[in-house]
Order: sequence, then C-alpha cells, then structure tokens
Amino acid sequence: MSTPNVEAVKLDELNCWRIRHGQAELLVAQQGAHILSYQVAGQPPVIWLNDEAVFKTGKSIRAGVPVCWPWFGNFERNPQSVKAMRVSQEPAPAHGLVRAMDWELGGIEAEGESLKVEFLLPYPEGGLPGWPHQVDLKLSIRLDSQLHISLTSHNQGAETVTISQALHSYFAVSDVRKVHVEGVNGLSYIETLEDWKTKSQTGDLQFTGETDRIYLNAPAKLSIVDPAWERRIELTSTGSRTAVIWNPWVDRAAALSDMADDGWQRMLCIETANVMDDVVALKPGASHTLGVSIGSKPL
Repeated sequence: MSTPNVEAVKLDELNCWRIRHGQAELLVAQQGAHILSYQVAGQPPVIWLNDEAVFKTGKSIRAGVPVCWPWFGNFERNPQSVKAMRVSQEPAPAHGLVRAMDWELGGIEAEGESLKVEFLLPYPEGGLPGWPHQVDLKLSIRLDSQLHISLTSHNQGAETVTISQALHSYFAVSDVRKVHVEGVNGLSYIETLEDWKTKSQTGDLQFTGETDRIYLNAPAKLSIVDPAWERRIELTSTGSRTAVIWNPWVDRAAALSDMADDGWQRMLCIETANVMDDVVALKPGASHTLGVSIGSKPL
C-alpha cells in the first residue's frame, strides 16, 4: 500500500491540498470542494488548471471541476420544478449556490491501492440562501488508475426536492481544433447557440467554433481523442443521462476576464449532468449520486 503525500497549500485567498498518490497528483480547493487539476506523472494534465483562474474567497473558479448545484447554468433556463425550489426574488447566480462555499474536509485516507478524499456540505440552519431545503451534500474523490468523482445529495427534509446539477469538468487538450469526441453519434442535442433548437448529431463531434450543446440520453461512456498528445480521455458516468459540451472559442474567451484570450484552445468541457428532462426529484429520505470516472489511455 502506498502512503499518500498530502501538502496544504494556499492559492491566493483559498485553502487547498496538493495530494500525490502513486503516479497521480491532485490539487483540490476547500472552497466548492473544487478539483483544480489532475495529472499523472510524465503525461500532460487531464483536468485543466486555467492559468488565469482567480482564487478569491466567495468567487467561483473557472478551472478544474466546479460543482454546479442545486441548479445548472442560467437559473431561468431550468425546468419549472427546479425553479419552484427557490424562494428568493434576488437574481440567481449561474450554476447554483455551492461553488463558492467552503466545504468540510471529511477525510483523506488510503483504501488498499486507492486513495479516498471526502468533502461534506451539511445543510445550514434554514437551508441555503433563498433555498430552504434540508439536503446534505457529499463529494467523494477516489484515486486509483483513474480519477473517480461522485456527488451525493441526501434529502433530510419532509418534502420532495427537485434539483439540476453537474460536475462541470474542464479537460486539458493539445488544441481543441484537433480533437474530437466519440460516443455522441446519433444523439439528439439542444443547440443553445441557435435558440435552443433540438438537433441530431452525425458522426463524432469536432470543433470549428463556439460550442454549447446539451446532449440528451447520452451513453455512459464518452471519449476525447487527442492525436497530438497521442491519448484518449475516457469518461464513464453514473446517475446521469445528459452531457453538456462547451468551448467558448475566440470571442467569448476574449470577453472572460478569468481566461487568457487563447485559453479556449487548451480546454474542452464535457459536463456530467442532470439537466432538462433529466433533473432529479429527491423524495424525503432519498439520495442520488452523480458520478464520473476519468481515465487516460494511449492511442
């Protein structure tokens, strides 16, 4: 059994941990239980740590794997069942309420040849701001030959609670113009850049401009094929039937203060999600786990 090496580090205002286990290195922030980077020794990074990311208390981080919960994306684009959960009249922040909150570190421990890291976000008295529901959250990270991430929501209250959510993973690529995504051929998707029309995918997804698509009834397995880096990143999801694929391209990246103008070339988001008709209704006492396993293989 290998002994993990855990180092507490500070990135500007945020408390983080750099965790080394076997050949893998993980960087994770307490704020948002946010995985910032993941890399295997001698290989390019798998999870993208944005050079221009801002590490400020209370500000969400554009990098790594943000946790989007209890709604995804633009609040007003969520189904009515999700919007009904919120009682505030204030503008709703994109991607929910927990990305910029400090989570409790539940523990870092070896389990055989793997390493488990756990973060907890018990519901505060009265619930989250404008969202008065008794749902506990747990983010579990497991490192073995892959990176396994799971987000479990447990409804401790007396009413059914409906959520949308995502593990908003940013993947590192050699050049997004030269990679493609396998596993989407034949899927229906919502083209958010064309008035949210529903379209059908033909062949693998290649990137020639800004991309923001919600793939419906997605398979458990998707792959990013990166010939320049001679590798395939494989994603295997659980508890999800939707995948959001996003790249800001030139103009959108230039408008983002926390991304380099050419940062779009080096990243690609494939988000393991529960959105649109795939939202989660948690009955009293029920739990749901959204998960993704991420591994890299040579081509």
